[in-house]
Amino acid sequence: MLKDTPAQTILADKAYDAQARLIEPLLDKGKAVVIPSRATNKQLREYDRHLYKARHLIENFFARLKQYRAIATRYDKTARNFLGAIYLAASMVWLA
Repeated sequence: MLKDTPAQTILADKAYDAQARLIEPLLDKGKAVVIPSRATNKQLREYDRHLYKARHLIENFFARLKQYRAIATRYDKTARNFLGAIYLAASMVWLA
């Protein structure tokens, strides 16, 4: 599924470190892979640490955003109200 995405760079965590099933097909399609190797691998793969750090920051932001009950449970019925709640919660996370 990831090899058919239009993205040029794939960012993922260590759980997606499957050389034959995931990384090689992506590299064959010409995509850059930013997935660190697990500590148990014999050959450690090089990856862009700055891009990986940015992915981690974004993931942490979404984790903080989901701490708001209305966001995590999609409490609002309309998309407009839900987007407003996202904006409000994101500003609260940003200010904290």
